[in-house]
Formats: sequence, structure tokens, C-alpha cells
Amino acid sequence: MPRYLRVLAPALLLAATLAALLVGLGIGGAADERTLADPGTLVRFGVPLSRTLVNVSMAGLIGAVVMAVWALAGTSLPGHGAKVRTSAADARRSAEPPAETRAAMDLAAASAAVLTVASAATILFTYVDVSGQPFSPDPQFGAGLAMFVTEIELGQLWMIELLLAAVTTVLAFAIRGRRLTLLVLVAALLTTLPLAQQGHAAGASGHGLAVNSLLVHLLGAAVWLGGLLTLIFVARVVDRPRLAVLTARYSTLALFAFVGVVASGVVSAWLRIGSLDALLGTGYGQLVLLKTAALVVLGVFGAVQRTRLIPRIASGGTRVFVWFVLAELAVMGVASGVAGALGRTATPVALEPARDQGGRISPAEWLTGDPLPPELTFESYLTEWKFDLAWVLVCVFGAALYLAGVIRLARRGDRWPVGRTIAWLLGMLLLFYTTNGALNAYEQYLFSVHMLGHMMLTMLIPLVLVLGAPVTLALRAVERRTDGSWGGREWILWAVATPYSKIITHPAVAAVVFSGSLWVFYFTPIARWAAQEHLGHQWMIIHFLIAGYLFSLSMVGVDPVPYRFPYPLRLVTLFATMASHAFFGVTLMTGDGLLLADWYGAMGRTWGATPLEDQSTGGGIAWGIGELPTLALALVVAVQWSRSDAKEQKRKDRAEERSGDAELQAYNAMLAAQADRDERVRASGRTTPGA
Repeated sequence: MPRYLRVLAPALLLAATLAALLVGLGIGGAADERTLADPGTLVRFGVPLSRTLVNVSMAGLIGAVVMAVWALAGTSLPGHGAKVRTSAADARRSAEPPAETRAAMDLAAASAAVLTVASAATILFTYVDVSGQPFSPDPQFGAGLAMFVTEIELGQLWMIELLLAAVTTVLAFAIRGRRLTLLVLVAALLTTLPLAQQGHAAGASGHGLAVNSLLVHLLGAAVWLGGLLTLIFVARVVDRPRLAVLTARYSTLALFAFVGVVASGVVSAWLRIGSLDALLGTGYGQLVLLKTAALVVLGVFGAVQRTRLIPRIASGGTRVFVWFVLAELAVMGVASGVAGALGRTATPVALEPARDQGGRISPAEWLTGDPLPPELTFESYLTEWKFDLAWVLVCVFGAALYLAGVIRLARRGDRWPVGRTIAWLLGMLLLFYTTNGALNAYEQYLFSVHMLGHMMLTMLIPLVLVLGAPVTLALRAVERRTDGSWGGREWILWAVATPYSKIITHPAVAAVVFSGSLWVFYFTPIARWAAQEHLGHQWMIIHFLIAGYLFSLSMVGVDPVPYRFPYPLRLVTLFATMASHAFFGVTLMTGDGLLLADWYGAMGRTWGATPLEDQSTGGGIAWGIGELPTLALALVVAVQWSRSDAKEQKRKDRAEERSGDAELQAYNAMLAAQADRDERVRASGRTTPGA
């Protein structure tokens, strides 16, 4: 591959991004001089330009690290630059990552550095924009800027972004080992969180849906754009067959990213446009159409790449690959530039809390950002929905990947139990309903509904997911890699064998976390954080899913774990956790104090039970309904115990059949020899010691 490609590709991307940004600002009107408190031309263009640079550099960072973790080789192998070495110095050099991984991590480090500088510039431009203060070396300007990044939410989010980018830059420059690259990946992914909090709808109506949609959009676009940019940098240091392999792996990532970007884009447009007239007759709608057109073109690029380009690379079609990728990067630049312009364009629908005739905002909407739903009835559990795009995609991808594994085994001639497939799909359906249905729609307003969803997340859903044995399926269906890279199979095997895994999957630890999380969560400030903050709510869902999954896995799981209790001790553990849950439920039922009184007691709800009565109902759910999955666990343990004894007896029977009852004959012979010896002793008149 030509050397200039590493310069030409980023330059083309930035040029297309800048051109599309300038055109988009003109279409949306964000570049027009303001009639009131205009910050000046430099700021009007500086804010979207720096923000767009943040998005592009973040894409380079995340895409490069994802490719390094999942697609690229972590060790040198024969045929990929490795040689037989004998000296200590040569041995150390052979332990270094190969050239392809070094190229990707160099791109990640450079992108993180640009992200840090762009975040700092965005802070400065944004402060001038929102404060109306001109640039000045005056101490008063510095004091105002310091207050902006420490006391104002928007400034705080950008300051967090700057700090995360700086930390990620250091990690990306310092780390090259395969396992520690996971740390860089986690840091890189965290840089998306402050940006996701800043969408048009942040702090307004539909906040949670907007934040999750923007987060999915950022991650999908980053993997899509950054992965393609990484291919350009890696192409120079690998041969053609290797480039074909890496392109195929990137194509798989790009497919998932494309689905996430398109789905989140549709949700965002639905929230912000509201009608067909606004789509066609406003600058924001026209920009949405332009971005949609770019995504359609990129979808065609992806299909061509997967079906036509990859087979041609190995046979010498690298020139076609170069021009194809450059064209794709140019279109991605257009999409990125239009996205930057959309972020500065006024939306047709003002995403503000609804007000009554007196201009007042309801207490429920003031607290949650969403209007109070209608009175909860039995029909409401089927008719009321509050969709969360992130969890919709988790359920869809989870079901699709599981079925893909089952189909791969079937094509190979292997069988997979139908019951496990049904269990996994049932778990995905229950997770979909819990995170998108009536439980999600009412859990912020009714403690009882919140507790019902909690019991689903921590007890029922993990149980049926564990019965699906996803790890065992993945280990059987995912192909083993031999090129020095780690795919799904290798990362799973590593994760199962880590010391951390041995700790958290130990039955005693899993039981303590499972039962203790209830008490720690509801009787500490964590509950308030989960209720008031969107990030806290997402953490709650993930934590209790994992806690319930690990506990169910340690009790009845098929997937491999380092250690499990014997069956009698499993039943004892289950009954102990049941007692803990029952005591927790009784505590809520008999308590005369309201948990989160300024939340559940301040919703202004005029229907249903009083907040304290509703809390008592929630305690009954934790005690009664919450025990049903535990009883199901105990039943499964008992059945497995019985089957284990039966299998052991069958094993012994088969062993006896193979040996012709040799063990029984040997035992009878020993008894006969003992009896003969005793008879001789009695005949001789002597007594056997101890007889």
C-alpha cells in the first residue's frame, strides 16, 4: 500500500467533514448572525467545528481500539513476521505486538490526543457562546470560565470529557499488551457518556430515550468510521490475504454499527421533527434527509464490500480496495459534517416539558422529564410502552447471535437442545418487556411497579438466561482463531479463567452479592442516584442482571465455572437467600417511613394507592412474587441432584457390565478369604486380635 495513503485518507475525511459542516450550517441557519447577543463569526463556526472534531477523533480512538482488541493479532506468528529467536533481547522483541496492532494503537493514541485538544477548544468556545463574554486575558474571564466548568452542568460535562480524553491519551500511548488494551477500550468508551448527556433533549422531555439513542449513535458511528480508518493504517503493514481477513472482520463490526446508527437516527428524528411537513420544510428536516442519503450510500458501500470487495483483495485487488475505502471515507465525512450541523440547528419540535394552561409544569414531569402516565390498570400492562433503544438492540442482537450459533451447529451436524434455545429467547423477551413495556413506563412513579421490574431483572430473567447456556453455545459455535488474534471464543475462555471470575462466580460470593444488593441499594443513597440520574438507572439494570445471572449460574448453570457447591449446600444457600428476601420484604411492608419521599411522594399522582401503601405493596412483591423464582431454582437444583445421582449409578452399572462385575467378584472373594482365615484361626485355637 502506498505510504501517502495514511496522510491522504485522514485529509480526505477531514476535508469532506469540513465542507459538509459548512454547507449544513448554512442550510440549518446556525451560521447566520444572531439578532440578539451574537458571539461573533469565530464562535459561531468554532463551536460546531470543534464539536465535530471531537466526534471524528473519538471515532478514530474507539474504532482503532475495538479493532485492536477483536480483529488484530496480539502476538507475532510464523508467516506474520515472527522468527525463531534465541537471545533474551530477541525474546523480548518477539513478545511485542505485531506491526498491525502497533499501527492501530498509534492511531488510537493520536486520536485521543486530538480529542483532548478538541475538547479543550470546545470548552472555550462554548463558554463564550453561552456567556456572551468575549475572549479576553482578563482575570474575570478566567474566573467565569472556571465557574462554568465547575458549577454549570454543560461545563461540567465538557470538563469530564476533557479529563477522560487526557487519561485515555496516556493509556493509549503507554499500553500495548493484549489484555491491558481492554483498559484502553473501557476508557475510550467512557468518553462517549458526557457527549450522550448533551443532546437536544438532555434535561427536557424524553431525556432518557434521547440519551440512550445518542449513545448508541455515537458508539455505532465511532466503530464504523474508526474501524475503516484503522484498516487504512493497517493495510500498509500486512499482506493481501491478511488484509482480506481483517476487512471481513471489520465488515462484521460495521454491520452491527450500521444497524445501531440507523435505528438511533430514526429515533432521534422522530423525537425532534414530529411531522412530514417539518421534515421537508425546515432546515433541520433537510439536514436529516441529507444524512439519511449518506447513510443509504454507506449501506450500499457495506454490501458491496462484503459481497464483492473482500474476495478480490486476496487475489490482488488492493488498488480497488484503496479507492473504494477512500470514497467510503469521503461519504462518512459528509455524514459527520451534516451531523455536526444538526447539533447546532434548532429542532422543529421544542423538546420542553409540557405546561398546563397556567404555564406550570407538573411535578411528575419536573422530576422525571416525562408526563405522568394514565392510571395503572390490568390493561395498562399490555397497552403502555416506553421504548428504550439501547435495550431493544441488546435484546435483538442477543437473540440473533444466539440463533446464529444454533444454526451454525446445525449446519455442522451438531445438535443443540431445543429447551435451551427456548429458555434464552424467553429471557430476551422478558428483558425486552421489562425494559420497554409497562414496567419501564410506570417504575418511576410507582414503587410497586419498580419492585416488580426489579424482581424480574434480578431473579426471573437471569434464571431463564442461565438455562440457555450461552457460554457453552459460544464455545461450541465460534471458531477458534489461529492467527494470533482473539475473537469471541478466546476472550470468553480468558474471562472464565481469570482470578476475578473465580471470585465473582464462587457460590458464596454470588449469594452475598445477590441478597446483599437489595439492602445496600434501597437503604443507601444509591437508590436516589438510580431514580434521579439516567446513568444511575442504567447501572441499576446492568448490576442486578449480572448479580442475578451469577447467582443462578452458580446454582443451576450448565456453563463452565471454576467451582460449584455440592447439591445439599446449594439448597441451603437458596433457602438462606429466600429468608433474606423475605426479611427485606417484611421490612418494607411494616415500615412507616417512605423511601425516597421527595421522589415517590412528590409525583402529584391523584390515582392509585398512596405512596406509603404502594411501598407496602412493593414489599409484598419482594417477599411473595420474588420468592417464586427462588423456589423454581430450588426445584431445578433438586432435579439436577436427582439426575446426577442417576447418572452416577448408570456410570457404575456400565462399568460393572464392561468388567463383568469384577468389582463385586473381588469384594466377594475378599469376604470369602476373610471367612476362611477366621475359620483357620478358630480351628487352631487362637483368637484374632480385636475380634
